[in-house]
Amino acid sequence: MAAHYQILGSTSAAISASVETGIRSGALAAGDALPPVRALATALAVSPATVARAYQELRQRGLVVTAGRHGTRVRPRPPVAPRRAAHAPAPAPGTRDVSHGQPDPRLLPPLGPHLAALADTVGPPVGYATTGVHPALAEAARSRLAADGVPADELTVTGGALDGIERLLATHLRPGDAVGLEDPGWANLLDLVAALGLRPVGFPVDDEGPVVSGVRDALALGVRALVVTSRAQNPTGAAVSAGRAGELRALLAGRPDLLLIEDDHAAELSRLPVHPLAGATPTWAFVRSVSKPYGPDLRLAVLAGDEVTVSRVAGRARVGAGWVSTVLQRLVLSLWHDPATTALVDRAADAYERRRRGLLAALADRGVAGHGRSGINVWLPVPDETATVTALRDAGWSVAPGGLSRLGSPPAVRITVSALDDADLVPLADAVAAAVRPAGPVRFTA
Repeated sequence: MAAHYQILGSTSAAISASVETGIRSGALAAGDALPPVRALATALAVSPATVARAYQELRQRGLVVTAGRHGTRVRPRPPVAPRRAAHAPAPAPGTRDVSHGQPDPRLLPPLGPHLAALADTVGPPVGYATTGVHPALAEAARSRLAADGVPADELTVTGGALDGIERLLATHLRPGDAVGLEDPGWANLLDLVAALGLRPVGFPVDDEGPVVSGVRDALALGVRALVVTSRAQNPTGAAVSAGRAGELRALLAGRPDLLLIEDDHAAELSRLPVHPLAGATPTWAFVRSVSKPYGPDLRLAVLAGDEVTVSRVAGRARVGAGWVSTVLQRLVLSLWHDPATTALVDRAADAYERRRRGLLAALADRGVAGHGRSGINVWLPVPDETATVTALRDAGWSVAPGGLSRLGSPPAVRITVSALDDADLVPLADAVAAAVRPAGPVRFTA
């Protein structure tokens, strides 16, 4: 724990509030360890049960995580807004940042011309009674999903993929319920599940998607929802193959107690076809975001599913945010219908494919095995995450530690290829090979 912050309180509520204050102020940073239960109980002159209840509340709210002998620590991204001064620092000065997981801004379509055209055609202001899913967007979305084999008779719109997944989990599950998640998996989703008070149950992933035996084990443990990434899985680049989809559909068939969620966040950026699981269970949803191909600031995803599931998501939105801006919906529709934008997204997909395959080939030439069947990331198993991240930082590269994405899977680091040019591939592969197999003892620098 940060030595300068003292946890206070004589009740479990006061103790948990004190820890939250420390996180919000930045005095307790991500990864900081909290005192052992008995040690803090002695220091505060309260019973160990009081401290244990406080830690349990913090865990249920997703602020801390307990990891066996590693004790209780602040989560990497706890659901508390810190003061601006407490925001995480940028990558080390002078390093190339290949850790962020974002698309290349040079390959995103310009929004200006579409916004200008929209300004000329937007018409009179709309009222509350005339908002919701824009009919033309719904029609276009159904056509695009149907082309990929996703039934989309029932459809709604959410504020991005994670917003859609949050609404799905919140309307079907209750705190304490178990959720099957890919391991390694999307760090944001792991944080969301913790914040919702749900219990993550990891299942392994290989290049062809979720490992069937692992999903079977998760089902045996009583998961009430299963989240699967269709392709460009973050962080491994896995994509559900046709064969794997058939095996999973057979395993999941007729499970009335299971909510099946598919996340196709890469959409048009993936060069691999989607092999949907949609409809394998009576309760299902397929979520496709526009952020990766068209820009992270476009917070919109289309969500198809069975009638009850879509109705619940739309109803939950109606009593909360209400709807996704129809102006934003019309902007996305304009991008979908623009041939120049389609060509640019196509070029971006080619560029990411070339960079990812080029880096994997350069690593393989140096005897280093990585994973990245699709998408913008390469997943690199390593003997020691800290040593690898430190060595690469010292060599001028900032990569993402795999610990942010793992539940119980082995150590690894994630490299985002969207920030790379072709000329960067060989120098980066050289640096990775040296970091993974150092010539001498690893020296950790401050």
